[in-house]
Amino acid sequence: MLTGRTYSRLGRCIEGFVVAGFLGLGLGLAVLSARPVQAAEKAVAKVESSMKIQEVLSPGGISAWLVEEHSVPLIAVRFAFSGGSSQDPEGKPGLANLLSVMLDEGAGDLDAEAFQLRMEEIAMRMSFQAGRDTFYGSFQSLTQYRDDATDLLRLAITKPRFDGPAVERLRSQILAKLAFAAKDPNQVASKSWVGKAFPNHPYGRPSSGTTESVPLIKAADLEAFRSRVFAREHLKISVVGDIDAKALGVLLDKVFGGLPEKAKLVAVAPIKLAGKDRLNVVNLPVPQSVVVFGTQGLARSDPDFIPAFVMNHILGGGGFASRLMEQVREKRGLAYSVYSYLQHYKAAEMFAGHVATKNEKVGETLKIIKAELVRMATDGPSAKELENAKSYLTGSYALRFDTSSKIASQLLGIQIDNLGLEYVSKRNSMIDAVTIEDAKRAAKRVLGTNGLIVTVVGQPKDLPEG
Repeated sequence: MLTGRTYSRLGRCIEGFVVAGFLGLGLGLAVLSARPVQAAEKAVAKVESSMKIQEVLSPGGISAWLVEEHSVPLIAVRFAFSGGSSQDPEGKPGLANLLSVMLDEGAGDLDAEAFQLRMEEIAMRMSFQAGRDTFYGSFQSLTQYRDDATDLLRLAITKPRFDGPAVERLRSQILAKLAFAAKDPNQVASKSWVGKAFPNHPYGRPSSGTTESVPLIKAADLEAFRSRVFAREHLKISVVGDIDAKALGVLLDKVFGGLPEKAKLVAVAPIKLAGKDRLNVVNLPVPQSVVVFGTQGLARSDPDFIPAFVMNHILGGGGFASRLMEQVREKRGLAYSVYSYLQHYKAAEMFAGHVATKNEKVGETLKIIKAELVRMATDGPSAKELENAKSYLTGSYALRFDTSSKIASQLLGIQIDNLGLEYVSKRNSMIDAVTIEDAKRAAKRVLGTNGLIVTVVGQPKDLPEG
């Protein structure tokens, strides 16, 4: 009998062989970053040719994307329901988060201890996570235990128990994490910035809850949220591994067929970020300040999203190759790390970034960052910067598909964003097609027309006015 700890080791070994067994890339993928761009492009092409994505429809009408791989005795499933923490009721933020850690704490006739023991006995992995708009599930099982493992998954999403002792134990853990978060400048900064960016909006609520709201959440609240959100209507599923389409159809109906057809979601109103500069300072006695900055972004469906994605890689998303890292860390030694990213929700989009620096250097660091945002908005990237960014982004894409779990996660994200089955084969050509003019236009749209919301947590000494 495999224990959970044994499976953890075995799982890592199995996943390691997926590169050779599934993608056929062997050790080449492991040294991808050290090889010429041409070799990386060949690796990406091999991924596309090796990975056949099937759209499966179960007898009960539940759809999923499937990539078969029978050389490894493992199945990886990723699924998502529409409705995350934005569906938390007024006055009870943290409900979706608490639900996400409660679903494997007993279900059906099994209490928490029996459920966890059974998971360990059959060497399965199952976890859940609440995003802003989406409630995610993750499941892995060895082929020999697939039927027993899917029985537990079915019970977890359709008949969770929410027993009092288990609820109180997980509630206590969350409250302990919240107490720690209140002293962590990074978490304080993120929470404060989100509150300022989305005032009086579901996105502005703390997704993990508060020390006041979490104690108010009862077992009935958890069941009410589950019954409203867990439905087949907007369910997205990706499956990778040792299973064929017919067997998957049976599995889908077995696990998800008992859910209601329609969800009962509360509409989330679209919201735009502030159109003028705003500075918010949260005093915390720490030796260095954490800064979160951001502005309005672009929707994933916007034609300029891919150009903006490439532009941001040059600006702050490309690690040591980015402008922000070069100006803030390499040239001046003001911070260990600085980065920026694009984020999109169903009802909002943002461009945001993060840096931590000494209290007395916050003003100087912010001045440099703002200058780089203005320079990018005004002039855009250079031809060489654009060429390097596109080469890296296309060449490294294969690394997102080097295990069955990664493949399933990538395919789920593509489904959630409604990008279509062909996105994997089209993605790199879309990045290659970005021109200097495209990148400049995207930079101006994101960085040149909206004010910057800035939150500083610490004891900054030299902040500029405004």
